[in-house]
Amino acid sequence: MVHKQQDIKIKNKKAFFDYEILETFYAGIQLAGTEIKSIRSAKASLVDSYCSFTLDQLYVRNMHISEYEMGTCNNHIAKRDRKLLLNRKELDKLQKKTKEGGITIVPLKLFINDRGLAKLEISLAKGKKTYDKRETLKLKDDAREMDRARKF
Repeated sequence: MVHKQQDIKIKNKKAFFDYEILETFYAGIQLAGTEIKSIRSAKASLVDSYCSFTLDQLYVRNMHISEYEMGTCNNHIAKRDRKLLLNRKELDKLQKKTKEGGITIVPLKLFINDRGLAKLEISLAKGKKTYDKRETLKLKDDAREMDRARKF
């Protein structure tokens, strides 16, 4: 299945359910040769992925990018840690916020920008409690019921 570059938007739907999104950032990703080809064919997943700091650098961990079918022995490892590219000011802000406690960095969306580069939308997020999740589900159900009522 061939996708146009702008059509590729891989979302982490679970993040919106499990976390309260506070602030979003856009980061570039340092990729190996065949990884961008797999992303362009929409063979990536953000499920269970998260971001963390190692030696003042931000990495996305557990992001699955499938091996490229046409790749040779030089193919990439599917779940390796990938460095995120942000400017120092943004990195310092993110690191300061996560050290406060109760706040984590979660990837929300992987996409290809107009210039053909892979970008990752990340956000500072706070975990939701169980009752907050139930409230979110109730609001979604109510909205769905209202849409059904309008159709008839």
